[in-house]
Order: sequence, then structure tokens, then C-alpha cells
Amino acid sequence: MRYLDKFLIFVTTYILFSPVQAGWLDLNMTQGVTDISQEVFGLHMLILWICVVIGVLVFGAMFWSILMHRKSKGVKPATFHESTSLEFLWTIVPFVILIGMAIPATKTLIKMYDHSDSEIHIKITGYQWLWQYEYLNTNVSFYSKLSTPYDEIYNKNTKNINYLQEVDKHLIVPVNKKIRFLLTSNDVLHAWWVPDLALKKDAIPGYINEMSVVINEPGIYRGRCAELCGRHHGFMPIVIEAVEEKEYEEWLANADKVKSSDVAKINK
Repeated sequence: MRYLDKFLIFVTTYILFSPVQAGWLDLNMTQGVTDISQEVFGLHMLILWICVVIGVLVFGAMFWSILMHRKSKGVKPATFHESTSLEFLWTIVPFVILIGMAIPATKTLIKMYDHSDSEIHIKITGYQWLWQYEYLNTNVSFYSKLSTPYDEIYNKNTKNINYLQEVDKHLIVPVNKKIRFLLTSNDVLHAWWVPDLALKKDAIPGYINEMSVVINEPGIYRGRCAELCGRHHGFMPIVIEAVEEKEYEEWLANADKVKSSDVAKINK
């Protein structure tokens, strides 16, 4: 037992203080930049630690029983057939744990499906293999597709840090505004997924899915299609650029003018 204790202390110390600790932390779920994403992260950590505690207790009791109640020690097994108290205990305890996890999870789930009071409405349409964004109640509409050079894809040039994650046109949105996305597809199943925003929803032909978000921090947030949709499924990145409200309004006004000008030229 002394050697086991020393080994466990060594492993714990190495994990806590080694230079690879940051790398291990990167494997965890992202906290994101929305209230919902941070609630989801909190639930993730809550359930993780509940599972860790249960695992330690169960395996600890099991290994302790194996080591301390060996036949070589002359220990005789218990002879009782049943125990109402034990059965009651191992029924009530899991029930309480599940309820304790379900209540906060249900509250977060209800918030995720609350699309009321949305101030901006954007329709997203998936295509093989790009995205179309339409700002409803405006003339702004554009396609967003992969901009990674083919020389990088075919290993003729050094790959950029955002290899297969950059697009020609970003989806521009304001911070601190509730944005409602209407998601559909023009051909096959796609899925619009941005981890930092805790958003993931299927794009289904002939059907419209809804999701909404309030982004708290300006920045560029990347995602991708998360539904196998054909040969170039891996070439459907998503890039959202969250900016301050004033900057967004200026961009939207300019984009609206450009679109209106293009429509006027076509009508002529």
C-alpha cells in the first residue's frame, strides 16, 4: 500500500505542475462567449465532478473490499440475503443525484429555446458546400465559402494557421443584441456549429430550425458544418465576426447600399 500511495502522489503532482497542464486543459469544453455557453460549461463541469466522485467512491469501496477482505486474511463473507435499508439507499441516492442534475439542465434548455425579443433575424441556408446568409428586413444577402488557397490544400504551400477555417465573407453581427437564426438547407442535411457560441443545429431541406444567441464579447468565432454532407463536407467553415453596435450599423448600411445598387443595375 505504501508504494501505491507514493505512485498516486507522484502522478497527481505531475499532472498539476507539469508544463503540459495547459495542453490538457485545452482538451476541455470551451466556456464560450455567451451566457448560455457558460451555463452549459458549468453543467458540464458539475456533471463531470459528480461522475468523478461516484467513480472514486464506487471503485474505492470495491478495491478496499478486495484488498482488506481477502480469504488469506481469514475473512468470512456476509451471509445476509437481502437488506431493505441498502435497497432503499441505492434507489434514493441516484434519484436525488439525477434530480439535482436535471433541474439546472432543464432551466438552461428552456433558455436555449427562448427566441422571444430577438432584435436581429438572419436566415442561414446550407449548400454543397457553402453557406448563404440573409439579413431579414434588409437587402443584405451573400454567400460565404472557403477561402483557403488550393496550394495549401494540395500541400504546395505552407498551411496557414486558419487552414480550412477561413471564408471570403464573414457573418457580421453586433454584440449584446439578441440574434435569431433561421436555419435550412437547399440540398442535403447540413449542421451549423459554432462551439464558442454554444450553437449547433441541423439544416434540413424543406424545414426551418431556430436558434438564438446574445454574444457578450467582440471577436472572431469559428465553426464548421457538423453533418456529413458529401465530398467537400470539410470545406464548409463558418466565421462569425462580432463587433460593437455602431460598427455593425455602419457595415449594414454600407452593405445595404451596395446590394440596392446591384439590384438597380440588374433591373436596368
